[in-house]
Amino acid sequence: MLTAASVAVTGVPVAVVASSDPPPPPIGVELLTPRSEFTDDVRIGIKVRLEDHPTRHLNMRHPSRTVVARITVQPGAHFPWHTHPGPVLVNVSEGELTYVQASDCVEREYPAGTAFVDPGRGNVHTASNPSDEVTVLLATFFEVPAEGPLTITEGVVPPDDCNVEVGSHAHP
Repeated sequence: MLTAASVAVTGVPVAVVASSDPPPPPIGVELLTPRSEFTDDVRIGIKVRLEDHPTRHLNMRHPSRTVVARITVQPGAHFPWHTHPGPVLVNVSEGELTYVQASDCVEREYPAGTAFVDPGRGNVHTASNPSDEVTVLLATFFEVPAEGPLTITEGVVPPDDCNVEVGSHAHP
């Protein structure tokens, strides 16, 4: 039907090819490393100070397991409100990300070439790709469990006063 209509309008036949590849998920997570443990006595301390917030000290006396993931966020995709077991260091490799903490509902923009720290440990937040381009994040998760999700959504209560669209996804 489309080919006939194309011929009638343009006079030139148009081949209609159906793609056999399914569309990518709104948010895709690829683990780049297995869940790995430090073999040495490692302690990590990070200070995070967001504008108009007090400094948070993230002292990891037993950072335990880590994992590195590539997270691909399609244009317009939104994460659900969630937290992580421990801190996450995030590099924005491509595109841009809007990050919103439930504690203040402020939209923080992170373009390609920037990085940020998600404190985890009950820091409820969401994020989205506001652009027309794919966003690629490289995330190093600390204090991950031996198995199970890297993202915690169960029991997370979304804030009442944030007017933010959210979606869903699953971490391996």
